[in-house]
Amino acid sequence: MKICSKIFWFLFAVLLLNSCLGVSADISIRADGSGRIALEYRVSQMLESIGRLDGNESWPVIPVGRGDFRRGIERIPDLRLVSYSSKDVPGVSGGRDLETKAVLEFNNTDALLAFLGSTGASLVKDNGKNILRLTLKDAGGNFNADLLSLLREHSEGYRVNFSMVTPGSAGLAVITAAGKAASIPAAQTLSSGKKVSFSIGSGDLLGLEGGLELEISW
Repeated sequence: MKICSKIFWFLFAVLLLNSCLGVSADISIRADGSGRIALEYRVSQMLESIGRLDGNESWPVIPVGRGDFRRGIERIPDLRLVSYSSKDVPGVSGGRDLETKAVLEFNNTDALLAFLGSTGASLVKDNGKNILRLTLKDAGGNFNADLLSLLREHSEGYRVNFSMVTPGSAGLAVITAAGKAASIPAAQTLSSGKKVSFSIGSGDLLGLEGGLELEISW
């Protein structure tokens, strides 16, 4: 599978198909639209090895090397890789994981949206407020009971974490099939001053009926 420029959205798309993946993204945005992204993800070696089957070594399932990141980032103007590290660590649920950390800087919101993925993120202004919408689970990404049970079993301990620091007072709304400001018992949310955060277990995200979006305003 080739690596496209929508790295962050691609990671979540992979998550929906392969639950042995934890993702953490911390975004800081300044008043001029520039900012920084701290990205971390853990992949079980079982998942990472899928990309090495059938002679596909040059195109792993997810971006697991510095070269993968550079190939994606170079397609996005005004986005640059500041630091990168990757190492083998004890697995969250046994075995071994590949832990990757990267820090990127963007010069404007166009670069941020290109990184998040045009199909998974949007930014609009409404009554003087900036509103960023980020899709964590597509509305059509549901599974049958047997497959969901298997995915939950293998995703135990992995989480999807997202946080954002904005230049002004920030708000966070969670949107599901039940509507805006929906309550998800398995999720953890925080909205305090200029920072908002959201966290949910990978298995819990997979098990949600319908889609899941975050709406961050400032």
